[in-house]
Amino acid sequence: MREDEIETLGTVTIDQGRGLYKVALDNGSEVLARLCGKMQMRHIRVLPEDRVTVALSQYDLSRGRGHR
Repeated sequence: MREDEIETLGTVTIDQGRGLYKVALDNGSEVLARLCGKMQMRHIRVLPEDRVTVALSQYDLSRGRGHR
C-alpha cells in the first residue's frame, strides 16, 4: 500500500470483464476497481459476492485497485 492510498473493504457486485469490477464498499458507495498486478499474474479469479480490500487514491475516490 502506498502512503497516499485509502484501504477499505467491499463486496464485488458485477464483473465487467477485462479485469474490471463494480465493488460496493462497506460505507455504502460503489466504485470501479481493477485487480492488482499480483492477482493478474497468478490468474486469481474474483467472483460476484467475494469480499475484497480496495485501495482508493485520495485524488479519485471513484476508482480503486482490488486485493483479496
